[in-house]
Amino acid sequence: MKRFLLCLLAALALLVAPRALAENDGDCVYTLVNADGEVLTRRAGRMYVDDEYISTDDRLYRVAFVDDARCVATAEDLGAATLDEAAFAAFQSARAEENADDGEKRICMYSTHSDESYVPSDGASSLWKNAGIYDVGDALKGNLEARGITVEYSDKSFLPHDADAYNRSRSTVEEYVKQMPDAIIDIHRDGVDAEEYETEVDGEDTSMVRLFVGRSNQNAAENKAFAQRLKAAADEAYPGLIKDIFIGKGNYNQELYPQAILLEFGTYEIEKEKAISATEYMADVIDEVLFGGSAQAATGEKNGSAAKGIAWAVGVAAVLAAIYALAATGKLGPAWTKFKRGAQEMGAGLFGRGKDPH
Repeated sequence: MKRFLLCLLAALALLVAPRALAENDGDCVYTLVNADGEVLTRRAGRMYVDDEYISTDDRLYRVAFVDDARCVATAEDLGAATLDEAAFAAFQSARAEENADDGEKRICMYSTHSDESYVPSDGASSLWKNAGIYDVGDALKGNLEARGITVEYSDKSFLPHDADAYNRSRSTVEEYVKQMPDAIIDIHRDGVDAEEYETEVDGEDTSMVRLFVGRSNQNAAENKAFAQRLKAAADEAYPGLIKDIFIGKGNYNQELYPQAILLEFGTYEIEKEKAISATEYMADVIDEVLFGGSAQAATGEKNGSAAKGIAWAVGVAAVLAAIYALAATGKLGPAWTKFKRGAQEMGAGLFGRGKDPH
């Protein structure tokens, strides 16, 4: 009986170990290089054979060899990354049918690594209270809410920052899944040098955002397609915002939901304010991918209504002016001349005068 229990414990350890290793961001920063030795990217955490990487220019790489002693992984170039539209559309369709009578736009967020902070702004890379990552998450929440999206952001702590953190945050994700939200987002920051994430968007110094997908789960195709849609929308609207997509060993609780994603806002060496700045752009991107740009659509409807109101007012004023002109002159010809002059003056007053004839 004792031998049986020991064998059972050993088997369980083997099952748990790969996940624990894959989901614990270690102190070692791994460098990913191509077959020619050129650096593709870096991340604070292990890389494994068969991990995938989608670069800034949308090329797909797969890790073929890992030198753990040097913390270097070599990847083969698989060519241009393709988007699995069917994988993305399947969940969208299922959720639309499930929530046909609801119509609420809902996103749920949490931060598995509850200590992550930004040294230049927070004074330390890890804080057990008032960690900087929550300021970034709150900023993203506010920007999403400004676009008419309901957001629930958990303030629970899942410390310590170790291999079991994802097991502790899992219960929160399981509660979120019951709400059938449009997306579940885990907010993080990376642990590499600042220059890896520094960028400029619309003339503003800001932080890049890395999209991270766990490949060891049944939702991997949907998670990856979601990440690619986010990157495509960001590349079009805000070039330079998205750093890349890393598809790594582990599940990161993403096996619980098809539209789950891990976002890394900058790194511990970058100013927190730059990460916060990135949340406004990221909110636009998320809104566009999930809801077709609801905030912009609402603005457009508002402007359209305003334009219709102005046109209606101008029309009424024109009719009144015509009646007044006819009453003042008593004749059709002079009335038309007087009406045209009045209409020109009214138009200039409403819309601004045209070119100065002089």
